[in-house]
Amino acid sequence: MPSSYIPFKKTGYFSDLICDYLDQSHRLQPFYNKFPELNNFKLQIEEKQASFNKESREILIKVLQSQNESISVSSKTSKNISALKDSNTFTVTTGHQLNLFTGPLYFFYKIVSTINLCSELKKEYPNYNFVPIYWMASEDHDFDEINFFNHNGKKVQWSKQVSGPVGELNLSGLDAVYEAFSVEIGLGNNADTLKTVFKEAYLKHDTLAEATRYLVNTFFSELGLVILDGNDKSLKQLFIPNIKDELLNKTTFQKVSETNKNLNKLEADYKVQVNPREINLFYISDGLRERIVENEGIYQVLDTDIKWDVETIIDEVENNPERFSPNVITRPLYQEVILPNLCYIGGGGELAYWFQLKSSFEAHQVPFPILLLRNSVLLISKKQREKLEKLDIDISEMFLKQDDLITKVTRQFSQIDIDFTAQKNQLNKQFEDLYELAEKTDKSFLGAVAAQERKQVKGLEHLEKRLLKAQKRKLKEVIGRVTNIQDTLFPNQSLQERQANFSDFYLEYGDQLIQQLVLNLQPLKGEFTILNLD
Repeated sequence: MPSSYIPFKKTGYFSDLICDYLDQSHRLQPFYNKFPELNNFKLQIEEKQASFNKESREILIKVLQSQNESISVSSKTSKNISALKDSNTFTVTTGHQLNLFTGPLYFFYKIVSTINLCSELKKEYPNYNFVPIYWMASEDHDFDEINFFNHNGKKVQWSKQVSGPVGELNLSGLDAVYEAFSVEIGLGNNADTLKTVFKEAYLKHDTLAEATRYLVNTFFSELGLVILDGNDKSLKQLFIPNIKDELLNKTTFQKVSETNKNLNKLEADYKVQVNPREINLFYISDGLRERIVENEGIYQVLDTDIKWDVETIIDEVENNPERFSPNVITRPLYQEVILPNLCYIGGGGELAYWFQLKSSFEAHQVPFPILLLRNSVLLISKKQREKLEKLDIDISEMFLKQDDLITKVTRQFSQIDIDFTAQKNQLNKQFEDLYELAEKTDKSFLGAVAAQERKQVKGLEHLEKRLLKAQKRKLKEVIGRVTNIQDTLFPNQSLQERQANFSDFYLEYGDQLIQQLVLNLQPLKGEFTILNLD
C-alpha cells in the first residue's frame, strides 16, 4: 500500500497560521520553543530532564498502574509504564475528547503519529526511552461534541441528559445505540469484531472514561500506548502551586492576553483561537463542572452558592485539588507539569491555541514542549484509484473546491478551447496601442479608451463563462463521475478524516487498517499523506 504526499498548503484545508509554522516563518518563531526536527529533540530532552524530578515520576507511575489495573494491557505497555521510573525516559503526548466510538477518523492518526514518533526517536537516541501517551480529556463537559460518530454517512448518536465531566458519565442508553449500530454494519468477521469491541467497552463498564480506556487499549496496547486520565487527586497535587497562582495572581490571564495582542499585531491573517479568563479553572463536584470567578476577594463557582474567601479557597485547593479542573488554556500546563513530556501532537486548531501559551509556561518555569502537527491522511481504495486513472485525474486535483474541479474537468475534456487567455492578451495589446494614440492626440480620450477596454474584456469573460456553462452541460456524465468520487473521498466537501469514523474502513480492511497506518505515517515528514488501500 504505497503512499504519496502533497504539501499541507496545497490541500487548501489548513490555515495560514499552520502553513506558516510548517514553513518556519520568522513571524511565528517567538511563539514556540523548538521546531519538530530530530536534532532538536536532544535539546528538549536536556531541558525537560533538568526540570522533571524523581518524586513526580513515582507519583505518575503509581497513578498509571492504578488506572490500568482494570484492563488487560500488553507487556509492551506495561514495560513503558515501568520505564517512566528512569530519568532517561520521556513521553510524547496526544490528547482527545472521549468521543463515542473514537469519533472522527483522525483520532487514529493522532495516536499512530504519537506511537511512530516514539519509534523514530528511539532509533535516533537509543540511550533514551520514549513512551507514547494518549491523554483522555475526561474533564471536558461538552457532551454535544462527543455523543455521536458518523458511519457510512449516517449519524450514530447517544441521546442523554447530562451534566458535569463527561468522563464520569454513566453509560445508560448506549444499549440502544449498540443495537442500532449492529444492524447498520451487518454481518462478517470484521463487523463481529466491531460489535464485540463496542459491547465490551460501552455495555460492560460503568463510566465513559472506563469505556474509552478499554476501547483505545484494545486497538493500541500491543503498540505500547499508555492511556492517562488527568482527573486524579495525586496528579492534581503536583499542580497545586499552579492552581494557587491561577487563583491569586492570574498569571495565565496576563501572559496569554499579552501574547494575543502580539499575535494580532502580526501582518498575517491569524485568528486567536481562545481568549483567557481571569481565572482559567473549573470546579468539579457531584455532577458539576462550572467556572470559578472572583470579585473583590470572594471566589465563587458560577451559577451556584459555592463561595470562598482567599484563605478558605486555598484550604480547598490543598485538601481537594482534584476538584479544580483546568480549562483549555491551563490544561496544557497541567499536562506538562505531571509528565516528562517532550512533544505534543495535535491538529491545526490545537496547535493554534498552544502558540498562545509559551509566555505563560515561561512564567511558571515549565519547559514548553515541541509542537507537532499530527499526520493527516486521505484513504483511497483501489477502485477509486482506478476510476481516477481512467479519467486521467490526479488524486491531488480531488482537493480542489468542487466548482474549481468541475471547471478544470470541463476544460480538460472539452474538444474546444474554452480558455480565452490568448484573446484577452491580444485585446490588451490592441488597447496599449490605443492608449499610446490617445496620449499623443488628446489625453481626454484616455478615459473613453479605458471604459471601452473594460467593456470588451467583460464581453470576452461573459462569452467564456457561457461557453464553459454549455460545455459543462454537454459533459454532464463525466463531471458526475468525477464529483461522485470527490463526494465519497471528501464527505460534505470536508476532509475525510473529519467526517468518517474508523468503522467505515475497519469493516473492509480489519486490523490491516491500523497496521498500514503504522507502516506509512511519518510524523516528521510535514506533508499530507494519501494512503492507497488494497
